[in-house]
Amino acid sequence: MQRFLTFLSVFLFWSAAASALEPREGWVIHDTGKSFGALVEAVRAAVEAAPIAIVTQASASDGARAQGHTIAGNRVFGLYRNDYARRMLSASIAAGIEAPIRLYVTENADGTASLSYKTPTAVFDPYFDEGGDDLRALAAELDSVFETVAQTAIAE
Repeated sequence: MQRFLTFLSVFLFWSAAASALEPREGWVIHDTGKSFGALVEAVRAAVEAAPIAIVTQASASDGARAQGHTIAGNRVFGLYRNDYARRMLSASIAAGIEAPIRLYVTENADGTASLSYKTPTAVFDPYFDEGGDDLRALAAELDSVFETVAQTAIAE
């Protein structure tokens, strides 16, 4: 039985890892040569140098490991800052459901990792009619911040 459970854990890990993220509208996906752990640390360092902060983190792979399961590495970072929140809420209370905006680090089957995110413009798009030019300006500013964080994190 133990051998079967080990096989099943390995199978599930590689099945999940093999399902790499596919391009989709509004998303930016950066495949890297970095390991999962190295990319997670690179994201943390990139955010430290950027005008934004990590305000939330979640990892299903950490949770699975704590329960004795192995799945492909993943970590979601929620990034934001209070002044961004105030500007967003001033433009659209409804847009507040989208904060913080997330970066997603995923482990690939070949041992490398990818960094993905929905652009802030894509995230806030449903609220532009309500939030107007102020929300559009914030989204554009955040697009630049997220691209800088991503480019810094994926740099070799």
